[in-house]
Amino acid sequence: MNRLSELIALCAVLVTVLPARMAAKDDINVVADNGRILRTVDCADGHVLSGVYCLDGNTDGFVEEGSREFSFLADGGLYSGESKWKKIKCNTTSCADSSITTVSMLSADGKLGVVLTYTTYPDLPLVRKEISISNTGKQDIRIEGVNVEDVSICLDVTHSQTLRSYGRYQALGPYRGNWDDPLVVIHGYRPDRGMAVGNETTGIVKRTSVYEDGHSLQVGTTMPEQEYPFRRWLVPGQSWKSAPVFTALYHGADPQRIVNTTVQTYIRKYMGVRIEKLAKKPLFVYNTWVPFYHDINEALIMEVAKAAAECGVQEFIIDDGWQTNNGSGNGPLSNAKSSEDWAINTEKFPNGLKPVFDYIKSLGMKPGIWLSVGRLDCNSETVLNHPEWIVRDASGNVTDLHTGSSGNVTACMGTEWCDYIKDVILHNVHAYGIEYVKLDLSIVTSAYVYDPAHTGCYATDHKWHRDHEESYDVIYEQCMRMFDELHAEAPDLFIDCTFETAGKLQLMDYGIAKHAEGNWLANIEEPSPQGNHRVRHLAWVRTPALPATSLVIGNRQLDEPMHLLAYKSLMGTLPIMLGDPRKLSAEERAEFRALTDWVKGLEARHEIMSFRQDLPGFGEPAEGCWDGYCRINTESCSGGLVGVFREGAAESSRTVTVRDLDADAVYSVRRGPDGTEIARMTGADLEDKGFTVVLDDPYSGELFEVCRE
Repeated sequence: MNRLSELIALCAVLVTVLPARMAAKDDINVVADNGRILRTVDCADGHVLSGVYCLDGNTDGFVEEGSREFSFLADGGLYSGESKWKKIKCNTTSCADSSITTVSMLSADGKLGVVLTYTTYPDLPLVRKEISISNTGKQDIRIEGVNVEDVSICLDVTHSQTLRSYGRYQALGPYRGNWDDPLVVIHGYRPDRGMAVGNETTGIVKRTSVYEDGHSLQVGTTMPEQEYPFRRWLVPGQSWKSAPVFTALYHGADPQRIVNTTVQTYIRKYMGVRIEKLAKKPLFVYNTWVPFYHDINEALIMEVAKAAAECGVQEFIIDDGWQTNNGSGNGPLSNAKSSEDWAINTEKFPNGLKPVFDYIKSLGMKPGIWLSVGRLDCNSETVLNHPEWIVRDASGNVTDLHTGSSGNVTACMGTEWCDYIKDVILHNVHAYGIEYVKLDLSIVTSAYVYDPAHTGCYATDHKWHRDHEESYDVIYEQCMRMFDELHAEAPDLFIDCTFETAGKLQLMDYGIAKHAEGNWLANIEEPSPQGNHRVRHLAWVRTPALPATSLVIGNRQLDEPMHLLAYKSLMGTLPIMLGDPRKLSAEERAEFRALTDWVKGLEARHEIMSFRQDLPGFGEPAEGCWDGYCRINTESCSGGLVGVFREGAAESSRTVTVRDLDADAVYSVRRGPDGTEIARMTGADLEDKGFTVVLDDPYSGELFEVCRE
């Protein structure tokens, strides 16, 4: 089809789906059209309002025409698409993997410039959207309450549900989301259709609200009246750009299907998550924290490393306890003054860390290390020399955000501390060749302190934030900038940004995933089988909305009872184990090695660590039930991994089906790691008929490879 024919066809679509008033060329701007979705904005009369937003040529829109499209507060005044704008311009550029349309405008009072950016991708029914706000006036301006999306949706509140918390749990009626809502799914029943809504804002300043007034969808930042209000100050000539948000449309009765397909594809290929930038993803990590805690030394580490390598471990992480400012057992840091922050404890490591890391590498493992990214001893050299770097409370006193301890303080990422700690990390990377850093403890809020006043930084003289409200977003922004600068110097470095650094229990989101490869999600202390069940439950809640391999779930132990089941449970995320591998027999170590070598083969054949889907017919992990997951390569359709678990269920067998394979190809289903074939069938039969799994032990699980012949 030539260009003229394309334009004629587009005009025909517009005339069909838009009211006659909006069909004029000067009024309607097509901001998204990739053959799957059509989205327009109406720029008539100096406004920028929603036009149509429809799927696959269907004239039933998902957004009410005339919605205000976006909104924000500037010095307390509301600006939105309903405001008066001038110099409105629309521009579209295309490349091989995306099409980008910008709508730029200037406020009628001349104080603000706004640019809306809409991005689409080939064959995905999804639009990514951002807003940039510029101070074009002569006075400083305070920006708050940004809604990148602010629309009325065409899904009746009384006949729909909102799936909250990573798109998993039902909410009815008005819903205001929080930090655990990087993704929600709005599903309507008349007819069955809906949209997945993603918010890529980092941490506690994200906000996604659905039906708060019975019909609206707002996606962006927290509001001034909320617990952790978003604020940015702009001086004349300065701009601020939001994190992207996205909406993905679908028809059908299964709201999870859009997450398992469109959302996962977008995250993997287009969002820019760090884990997908690694040429080789971790497959088996070991960490020393449990059971050794701070009680580590050179001899112990070398003994443990040898045993871990015999189990097939690929990355070996030395946790807290290697440094001189280590504590007395009551916490990670003590009150004892150190001559230098992050100096090596030469009583424990008389030869320094280099020979230890060299030994780890000689065993075929990548070395890693733990550091606190923001918490300091009150008597450390850094605090004594740079008190201006420390977080201040509402009274102007230095404070510890992590627990409120009087012996510790938190450094503010809104100061030059950010560059200082980056240099500390880079020193360890360059001096010892480490390839994994676990960066820990609170920087903006605590996962364990529940006083909203004991959050953020109240200092008014810090370089990158002007006040307490602005500190929230700035601290995250500067921390993520630091991660990016670390990657610029060490592109293959795996950054583990723990949930404590993220700021809430088990918090992980898109904002973090775009700058850090992983997130230490939890410290699971329960024994088997409860602990293994909890691993799978944490993974189920957050996947497939988040990249599974970015989820680092501790503290399952190599030497615990049912340790192989622990590893199989962890294979739904990033397998990381702790414990004392020296306690395993030679036969047990060989069992581990056989299993991990088998998984390495799966990654080589199918790239399983880039994928994770729900297992059809298996729901939320629960006592008395079966649960499972699959990691099928949906691009090559070569196959992948299936994990199936019995958690005290009465029945000892289940039928397992697998989707998204080549319907006509023949696949072999083999039990791991021995490779015993238990079924051979086409992709179509695997989806429609499946294969039978028998687990005689009420608390057990098996891994299977599905492989195209």
